[in-house]
Amino acid sequence: MSADLIVGIQWGDEGKGKMVDMLAQNYDVVCRSQGGHNAGHTIWVDGTRYALHLIPSGVLNPKAINIIGNGVVLSPESIIKEMSQFENLEGRLFISDKAHLNLPYHALIDQAKERLKGDKAIGTTGKGIGPSYAEKISRTGFRVGELLNPKKLASGIIEYFEQNRAIFDVLEIETPKEDELVELLASYTKELAPFIANTTNMVWKALDENKKILLEGAQGTLLDIDHGTYPYVTSSSTVSAGACTGLGIAPKDIGVVTGIVKAYCTRVGNGPFPSEDFGPDGDTLAEVGHEVGTTTGRKRRCGWFDAVAVKYSSRLNGCDQLSLMKLDVLDGFPKIKICVAYELNGERIDYMPSDMDDVKPIYEELDGWDSVVGCREYDKLPENAKKYIEKIEELTGVKVGIVSTSPERDDTIIRG
Repeated sequence: MSADLIVGIQWGDEGKGKMVDMLAQNYDVVCRSQGGHNAGHTIWVDGTRYALHLIPSGVLNPKAINIIGNGVVLSPESIIKEMSQFENLEGRLFISDKAHLNLPYHALIDQAKERLKGDKAIGTTGKGIGPSYAEKISRTGFRVGELLNPKKLASGIIEYFEQNRAIFDVLEIETPKEDELVELLASYTKELAPFIANTTNMVWKALDENKKILLEGAQGTLLDIDHGTYPYVTSSSTVSAGACTGLGIAPKDIGVVTGIVKAYCTRVGNGPFPSEDFGPDGDTLAEVGHEVGTTTGRKRRCGWFDAVAVKYSSRLNGCDQLSLMKLDVLDGFPKIKICVAYELNGERIDYMPSDMDDVKPIYEELDGWDSVVGCREYDKLPENAKKYIEKIEELTGVKVGIVSTSPERDDTIIRG
């Protein structure tokens, strides 16, 4: 049995949470492969809103096993708070002992470095994700499994501070007191020890037993550390290949890849965004789409669907289909734009260049429609909505297999 994959195709916030939640009802195991608590999945079920940051979205399926993989950087404080929303998680939630810890000092480093950059700041969430991954790559980080011996872990952290005292002095970050640090880490151990496991073996066993497995990541492809709009990116591999390293599975273990896209486009933080709309249409998209970050509360920048970027991301991920989210947000627009190409140095191009600073969008306009809210059959969509979907398929070369027509789980069209 292979593992199916859900991946964000834009700059994150595409609605992966709703899709994973809906699809997870048919899976035995749901795995999170990368990222940290800087990401958020918003899920609406029967009018109730759930905001998830680290726990896989399959947690709302009482029969599913949920795995946080080794590619995640885990904030103990965040995961403990998030776990408090649910009952009886033992036996249903597992955290890789090889995942790296994101501790309070990582957030202090993150925020201090952003302050030092001034107007050149990347616009991170300040939650310590970058410093956690930086320590992982420089082989100076600490892993979740080390929580099982809090005294030894505390000693290692104090030694790390001593070795890097000059840097911490510049950042104005004090060395923690060892007794207080041991107490803090022991409190994490008490809450998390029952959930720490060798998740790589668990995933392999599930594959060998032909369990149905669903993989989810965080953020989106255009925030990938290698292939996104660098340096305005996250610190992990957000593409489908990242799920392999982040969980310890082989590329041949990947089954159907579903790319999640909004019917328009948003991004949080700084960086290039060719199809951003600075006028009243952008304001309407933000207002109707409730475009506020699940994790940060920051207003998202809004603009039109960028078919060039989606085609690029779909190829990177090997998408078998797209899931088009929040189509209902476009209800009532007389005209709807799609970015079909870019202008760069006076020339028309149909690809994403490595440097996006001087890229300008080239648009086509389509006629709008009245409403798609609650529609659950493709044939019952307004004709112009279907034309819009078909135009996206034509431009990206990928079938739109799923269409979401409201935040509710069941207001979803599954195309055959």
